[in-house]
Amino acid sequence: MEVKPLNVLEIRNAAFSYDDVENIFEGINLTVDKGDVVCILGPNGCGKTTLIKCLNKLHELKEGAVYINGRNIKDVNQREIARNIGYIPQGHIPTFAFSVLDVVLMGRSPHLDFFETVGEEDYKISENALKKFGLYEMRDKSYTSLSGGEQQLVFFARVIAQEPQILILDEPTSHLDFGNQLKTLDVISKLASDGLSVVMTSHFPDHAFISSNKVAIMKDRGFMDIGRPEEVITGSNMEEAYGIKVEIVDIGYDRKVCVPIKTVE
Repeated sequence: MEVKPLNVLEIRNAAFSYDDVENIFEGINLTVDKGDVVCILGPNGCGKTTLIKCLNKLHELKEGAVYINGRNIKDVNQREIARNIGYIPQGHIPTFAFSVLDVVLMGRSPHLDFFETVGEEDYKISENALKKFGLYEMRDKSYTSLSGGEQQLVFFARVIAQEPQILILDEPTSHLDFGNQLKTLDVISKLASDGLSVVMTSHFPDHAFISSNKVAIMKDRGFMDIGRPEEVITGSNMEEAYGIKVEIVDIGYDRKVCVPIKTVE
C-alpha cells in the first residue's frame, strides 16, 4: 500500500489570544503540501499577520498546534526552524550599513556551525539569489542606501539563499512597484514549481489568481472559506469579507482579475 507523505506544514485547530481572554483567531486548520502556494486574504485586523507569526514560533498558540514535516513546532528549536522556514515580515528596519551581498549572506547562517564563516558555496548560493531578482549589479552597495522596494527585494533574496522548505511571506509585494510586484509573484510561482512550499498574506485577490493554488479568506476569527482561487475568490465572498461589490473578470491569458465596483451600504 502506498504511504502518503506527511504534509510539509499543517495547522490543527489553532487559536491565539494576546490577553488570554478574547481570541484573535480560533479553529484554524490548514494543510500545506510540497509545491503549494497558499494565499491568505482578509480585511485589516482579522489576524493574518498574527497567524503568520505563529507558523514559525514567533508567537505561541493558545490552543492547537503547528506541525513541520509531522513534528510539533513546540519540539523544534529556532535554529532548525530557520533551516526549514524562511520568513519575510511586512517591514524591516536596517540598523547597520551592510553591503547588499552581506545581507543576503546572512541567510546562510542557519547552515553554519558556531564560529564557522561563510565559504565559497555560500557566496555562490547568495549571488544566485541576487541574480533571481536582478540585484547582482548592486551587490556591493550599502543596504541602507537602497529604496524601500529595493530593500524588500534584497530581503527576499536573503530568504531564498537560506534554502528553506517553506517560505512564510507577510505581504511580500508591499513597497514594490508594479513591475517588481509581478516579478516577485513570478519568482514565487517558479520556486513552488521547484518544490518549495509558500504561505503568504496579501491584500490583493489578483495576486492569488497569479501565483496561488490555494486561497484562505480570514474573517471573524477564522477561515470563512478555503480552496482553489477560482472557487474561493467570488463576488459573494469578496462582499462578505470586504463589504464591497466586485466582479470577477476573465481577461484571457489564463488569468482572472477582481474588479471592485462599489461599497456595500
